[in-house]
Amino acid sequence: MSKQLVLMDHDGGVDDYLATMLLLTMDNVELLGIVVTPADCYVQPAVSATRKILDLMGFSHIPVAESTVRGINSFPYLYRRDSYIVDNLPILNQSDTINTLLVEETGQDFMIKVLREATAPVTLMVTGPLTNVAVALDKAPDIEAKIHKIVWMGGALNVSGNIEKNWEPGQNGTAEWNVYWDAVSAARVWKSQIEIIMCPLDLTNNVPMTLELVRKMGRQRHYPISDLVGQCYALVIPQDYYCWDVLATAYLGHPEFYQLREWETEIITTGPSQGRTKVVDGGRKIYAMDKVDKEAFYNYILQQWAR
Repeated sequence: MSKQLVLMDHDGGVDDYLATMLLLTMDNVELLGIVVTPADCYVQPAVSATRKILDLMGFSHIPVAESTVRGINSFPYLYRRDSYIVDNLPILNQSDTINTLLVEETGQDFMIKVLREATAPVTLMVTGPLTNVAVALDKAPDIEAKIHKIVWMGGALNVSGNIEKNWEPGQNGTAEWNVYWDAVSAARVWKSQIEIIMCPLDLTNNVPMTLELVRKMGRQRHYPISDLVGQCYALVIPQDYYCWDVLATAYLGHPEFYQLREWETEIITTGPSQGRTKVVDGGRKIYAMDKVDKEAFYNYILQQWAR
């Protein structure tokens, strides 16, 4: 069976690294590269941590690209500083040398190059904002035909968003961060004909990172990847933390765990609802992950990280 060609675009949050580590364990995926977006991170340590993870897992041949796009609404610095912590975890710093290549092109240009050179249509696995995709589409419209689909962690359809008013006064609580960072770019991607499968807060709110999961990870810490995953999850124990990016990424490995539902939607780009993914009659059709077999999902990630 031929492998899925995948290009990953993540934005350097703790769960982005976890999603990367999950994707690297999938035998059905050929990962063509990773773009790091400067959204939920400080980009230099996020790029460094990504390259070190690839080294640790034996995938130093997979190139990494640093995006230079900028959003409209910055993530809080308290979220972004986790990139420094992950980059300095001892397990990622056992060598003075990073072998994984950092390409010279910007992330958005690297995306264009990878898509144009791919031998078959590519799935974009996006766990951050859609800005790189929008910029690439504007710069090279021909690449739309080379995108098989976009699997995206983002949006909130029929639940509240996750923009806290103490961070962003003036917002009405309907937006999700990956849209809110750059709603204009999300709206640009919505204008394309690309199939979009999104993993919205409607689903992720029901799949938390639990203390039980962290302790199970601890019991298999003799595996280096489980050890690293457990350290990353320990960073976020004080928060209400969900399996956002990991849940979205697991779809590539086991789509049969999920039920999809079609919705007609639009992206709100201005006003107090800026960053909302709104359900509207006659809107852009997308698929949303609606339900998941949670037990199968949790067992799957524990199994995949036992290496």
